[in-house]
Amino acid sequence: MTPNLHAAPRTLRTARLSLLPPGPEHLPDLIRLKADEQAFGLMLHGTRSAERTKEELEDDIEFWLVRGYGTWSVFEQGSGEFLGICGLMERPDGRGVALRFALWPACRGKGYAREAAAATLDFGHRAGLARIIAVARETNMASRGVLTDIGMRECGEYRHQGHRMLVFESVR
Repeated sequence: MTPNLHAAPRTLRTARLSLLPPGPEHLPDLIRLKADEQAFGLMLHGTRSAERTKEELEDDIEFWLVRGYGTWSVFEQGSGEFLGICGLMERPDGRGVALRFALWPACRGKGYAREAAAATLDFGHRAGLARIIAVARETNMASRGVLTDIGMRECGEYRHQGHRMLVFESVR
């Protein structure tokens, strides 16, 4: 199936969340999130400076225009509170399109990451991506739990900076 990502709606809504493509208005929230060790420390390349976050936001906006998918800013519908990010991105190591998410530590245990990740995975498959991967450190039990709960299966592993990384996939 040929991906039809440009025709897919760009805003996602779940029972509790709104996922919006990032815009300049999200920069202050993204700077705080990406500088927080507990929220972003386990992501590829770790925490980010404010300058790097601004560059990544510009890249994310462009990626949406070119690819028709990318990273969403995640908000709680009732309060409008910024909770974090979730999205689909090309992995720089060539492994494919990957699901990724990072939410504030205060969101843990509430099912927000699972809800956002499930909506993102569904978006990608409905738009024609046959295979979507995700990568988590072996020690990151919370992320591993989210990935298996949304139907992704472990399919490989590799080492990165001394850590065992597990690769998950969803194929439809």
